[in-house]
Amino acid sequence: MERIKSALRLAFAAAEARLGRLFPPAWNPLLNLGALGFFFYWIVTVSGIYIYVFFDTGVSQAYSSVEYMTRDQWFAAGVMRSLHRYASDALVSVMALHLLREFALDRYRGARWFSWVSGVPVVVLVYVAGITGYWLVWDRLAQYVATVSAEWLDAAGLFGEPIARNFLSPQHLSDRFFSLLVFLHIAVPLVALLLLWVHLQRIARPRINPPRGLAAGVLAAFLALALVYPAKSQGPADLLSVPTEIGLDWFYLPLFPVLERLPGPLTWSAALAVFAMFVAIPWLPPMRRPKPAAVDLANCNGCGRCFADCPYNAITMVARSDGRPFSSEARVDPALCVSCGICAGACPTATPFRRRAGLHPGIDLPERSLAALREAVHAAAARLTARPRILVFGCDFGPPLGGLESPQVGVVPLVCSGQLPPSFVDYVLSRDLAEGVVLTGCAEYACHNRFGNEWAKARMARARDPHLRERVPRHRLRILWAGPLGYGRLRETLDSFARELALTADPQPGKRNPSVLETGHA
Repeated sequence: MERIKSALRLAFAAAEARLGRLFPPAWNPLLNLGALGFFFYWIVTVSGIYIYVFFDTGVSQAYSSVEYMTRDQWFAAGVMRSLHRYASDALVSVMALHLLREFALDRYRGARWFSWVSGVPVVVLVYVAGITGYWLVWDRLAQYVATVSAEWLDAAGLFGEPIARNFLSPQHLSDRFFSLLVFLHIAVPLVALLLLWVHLQRIARPRINPPRGLAAGVLAAFLALALVYPAKSQGPADLLSVPTEIGLDWFYLPLFPVLERLPGPLTWSAALAVFAMFVAIPWLPPMRRPKPAAVDLANCNGCGRCFADCPYNAITMVARSDGRPFSSEARVDPALCVSCGICAGACPTATPFRRRAGLHPGIDLPERSLAALREAVHAAAARLTARPRILVFGCDFGPPLGGLESPQVGVVPLVCSGQLPPSFVDYVLSRDLAEGVVLTGCAEYACHNRFGNEWAKARMARARDPHLRERVPRHRLRILWAGPLGYGRLRETLDSFARELALTADPQPGKRNPSVLETGHA
């Protein structure tokens, strides 16, 4: 399983890097899969409402009303029909990619199980809505889909009487049946939308809208496709004959030939087994969860920064319980905490300069504490013998740090780039532990913990508390968001940084370059 995930991670990282050459980092489609899914949903909804105005639910009128839209009003309703079709196909595609990417990045287990499990029924409902949409066109493809679907439902005995007999002859199919299909085609997406709202409940500040430029570009592509290759019907349904040649939509209907040929009990058993497997995946095998962040009330002043920065709504501010003169205190929900350490990086008491009382911030990770991080900094710095000395802070999901250590370069691993308090950069430079600091991690806009890169960048740029102190010479800090395939770029950055530090050695180096050097995007 881990080998599969590792291969998938590398494949996604490579695809994201390639797309990063074509799109600005914020527009990378693979980094906006969830937001694109919502965008496609709204395209489907708006175009569906427009189509419904012209659609006739009668058995004999359904096909002709769709043909009117496609041929007579091709410039409006026809385009809307094509948008409805292509956005539906795109929705299935981004859902599959989103599911596969979350699996590859191991973001479906532990505290993240809820989002995974609540998302599985959404996939099923989207398919149900799409398949009922094919019925409504009532062409030869619709006849095939309706017949196979009805026979498959009958095999499960879900209804008192077989529904497949409705498709034995034109006399058996009534307008009421089409009215029921219209109701299902509208109601099922609404239920899916409700489940999507549930799906996002444990996510702070979920991104449900893609960047405007990306959205406009995708919509323009859909419109061009609708004009060049409009969606068309495959001839009217005829219940007195059996369709022999039809064109399948391989986004929604790839399994229909299987359902047609294999026994119903076998396919139902397989479908239920696959559904159960997807629901159970977060616990197969059981995951060893690191201990959640812990609050030390003796050092917590209730400032709320950890609450504001937590990407998973795992921290709440509650009334003070220890009698100290503060209005609130932080409380961690262990069921929601993913132990990313972003909260520790946000705590104003997380400063390595503390010696007398020890390094015990208001909130910290028990298993990868900031005290241990300070010890790692000293150990790495002690091994540096060649100048200019550089310390690299790198997150677990960024460029590999192995092989970087040398007499000139030391490495200090982080859970997430957002775990690093800016005061550590000040500490390294002011205590002469190194001449330069490099902070590296996931590719830009692809943070494994959602906001780690963003918060770290803003803190180092003095735009978010706790921020880098003004006394820190910022030309001695370099930031590289490169992702797991960025080892080569990290080596290049270290080489150029070392040359720059050697050339800019100065009693007051902070005056030579007033900006944080942020290099490249993955």
